[in-house]
Amino acid sequence: MSQSITPARTRGFLRAAAAAVALSSVLLTTGCGASDEGGADAEATAAMPAGFPVTIDNCGVRTTYDRPPSRAVTIHQHPAELMLALGLKNRMVGTAFPDSPVLPELRKAYEAIPELAKREPSFERILDAEPDFVYGGYGSAFAKNEGRSRTAFADAGIDTYLNREYCGRKRVTMKDTYEEIRTIGRIFGVPDRAGKLVEDLRDRVGKAAAEVEGAHEVPVFVYDSGDRSAFTAGGRSLGTELIRLAGGRNVFADLDDVFGDVSWEQVVERRPEVIALYDYAGAGSVEEKKEFLLSRPALADVPAIRNKRFVVLPLTATLVGVRSAYAVDDLARGLHPESFR
Repeated sequence: MSQSITPARTRGFLRAAAAAVALSSVLLTTGCGASDEGGADAEATAAMPAGFPVTIDNCGVRTTYDRPPSRAVTIHQHPAELMLALGLKNRMVGTAFPDSPVLPELRKAYEAIPELAKREPSFERILDAEPDFVYGGYGSAFAKNEGRSRTAFADAGIDTYLNREYCGRKRVTMKDTYEEIRTIGRIFGVPDRAGKLVEDLRDRVGKAAAEVEGAHEVPVFVYDSGDRSAFTAGGRSLGTELIRLAGGRNVFADLDDVFGDVSWEQVVERRPEVIALYDYAGAGSVEEKKEFLLSRPALADVPAIRNKRFVVLPLTATLVGVRSAYAVDDLARGLHPESFR
């Protein structure tokens, strides 16, 4: 057992003890002579909320929620934006690991929530926020070697949820985005809000896809990062689906992973006409990425390089979250500008 788990259990015990003391105080206050009205109030308070219990199977972890979480911590930006888009700011007690500027309409709400760390916070730092729910965006949110395993959180009495893109499915599509939103809506007791958000995002995607319907399928290479080799989006990634919906084709859709390394020789062989640059903190600026690609002699004859055709996407817009619908429109305009004149 790692040392970080013991304090968590201790804190969980102390919180439970405190709750028991508070409950005893309430019982002593009301006593046997409490009015029927007071008893009804207490019964209503203890009653299970409408729509609950809710049982969720997530990446091999089965959780039953008797009521919505009230103190959530998100690790990585896309889970935070999804929760904010569902109007759940008041249920959030911490965020971590911002990748890129927050969507303008969510920025004020996001900035009002404490930031626990610039990257993944430690197990103890998360416990300090006293959450009852932790929502991770990448698998690293629950890294066992860093003491943040889902088992460690469960031992501390804290429920966890991992973005479905990292559940090991063969391929992620926009359907997964919609299901992610609906699932979080069920967990937090706001299914109607989730349904409305899904409708709005479907409409946004449908309009963009309609604009490029029947257009030439543009070969696209995703450049995330890398020097000796290129780190790119593979066939399991949502990025591949976004490119398809925008009238393109990921030239590395046959890479059987969410992300992976490919050689520069492979990039040359596949002759992409557009390069999608993933923009996020800590991986070099967009201008640095462009300069690097344009300066490589081996890439000089690649159509995208020769014609300097780049599309920039925030990394958070290519993941299972609310931004993916926006990415389809941005990609479509970059791949088929003639369709939007």
